[in-house]
This record gives sequence, C-alpha cells and structure tokens, in this order.
Amino acid sequence: MVINAENMEYADVNELIRSSESKSVTVKNTLGHRYIGCGTSGKTITVEGIPGNALGAYLNGSKIIVKGNAQDAIGDTMNDGEIIVHGNCGDTTGYAMRSGKIFIEGNAGYRVGIHMKEYKDLFPTIVIGGKVGDFLGEYQAGGILIVLGIGAEGCPVGSFCATGMHGGKMFIRSETAPCGLPKQVICEEASDADKAGIKKYVDEYVKNFGGNSAELLSSKFWKLVPNTASPYKQLYTQN
Repeated sequence: MVINAENMEYADVNELIRSSESKSVTVKNTLGHRYIGCGTSGKTITVEGIPGNALGAYLNGSKIIVKGNAQDAIGDTMNDGEIIVHGNCGDTTGYAMRSGKIFIEGNAGYRVGIHMKEYKDLFPTIVIGGKVGDFLGEYQAGGILIVLGIGAEGCPVGSFCATGMHGGKMFIRSETAPCGLPKQVICEEASDADKAGIKKYVDEYVKNFGGNSAELLSSKFWKLVPNTASPYKQLYTQN
C-alpha cells in the first residue's frame, strides 16, 4: 500500500496505516506528520520525507524505515519492533523505551535513551552512528545504548552524560572518555568480551547503513554502568 501524505492531516495518514490490511505500507511526501506507526504491530512502514514528532510511539512490533531525517521523540515508550533512520534525529529518542531496537545512521539530539528500562526478556537497544547531545542515558534503568561516533571529532557525547543512570549499559566509541560523569557511574575501557557482547548490534548497524563492523569494533570503546557502591541513595526510603 502507498499513501501520498501531501496535503493530508497526520491523523488521516495514521488511520490509513492502522486500517490497512497490507503488511507493507509506504508513506510518500511526508512533511512533519506526527505519530506515524504509533502503536502498530506486524507491519513494515517505509517513510519517505521527514516525519514529525513521536514516530513509532508505543510501537508494538512493527518495523519503521525512514529514508531521511526524523524529529523528536522517536520510539517514545515503544514496546517492541524496530526503527531505522537513514539520517539524523532530534531529541528524546527512545524515551521510556521498553524493548525493541532503534538505529540512527547519523547524529541524535539531547536526552537519547532517557528512562530506558528492561524487564525479563524485554530489552531495548539504541545505536547512534554519529554523535549525541547532552544528557545521554539520563535516568537509564536498563537496555544498551551504543554511540559509534562515526565522523565525530573528540568524544561524541555532550555534557551531563549518564545523569541519574541506575541500570543498563552504555558503550561509547571514542579515544577519550566522557567528561564530568557523576560519581554514581563507573566508566572503564571496554574489554574484548564487552565488544563481543555488542558485536551483533554493530553488525546490524552496518547491515542497515553500510560500513565495516570489524573496523569499528577494533577501536577503543568506553563502557558505562551504574556504580553499585555509590547508588542514588536519595531516591530510596531508608530503613
């Protein structure tokens, strides 16, 4: 099914996507249409143009491919599925994401992975190919964040990285570690075993966008995890 979104309201575009019996939907002439693919299951949605905010919000198993840049709140509270952006994206990518995968070819804005969480076999993953803005992994509670820093000069993350992080892991490809990390976070150079653990995600990135997985993984990565010896004690009631 092909939807021409030109001169259409975003609600009408989304209703066509939801009501379509086709498992493959292409949306052409997209320009700021919000909530594309919101809550959908079992579909492959290809977006041509620039979608608006909350692309794939509450996504429940569909695959969304964006042939260009995207805006804010991609994958907001998504439950499952996959979002692949052939370009850059805005702020709060993967906000409160519960499971599934998000791959961004280029750069991302502020607060990527904020409130990401995992539960049993529900495990979210975000891979950013370029650099990210401030507050990466803010309040991260689970899952994996990977920043490959392709084409970036210096450390590819902004200020206040891992603020409030109390779960999950973060891997940053860089010669230098992020600056100004909170004491509640441990940052150390990733081991060969750590890199082996994220190889499948780097391989998927390369499969989606091109590149050389072995070359990327041969670089230095930094692993960030919560410091259990110095947790965010003020968040919990003392006995």
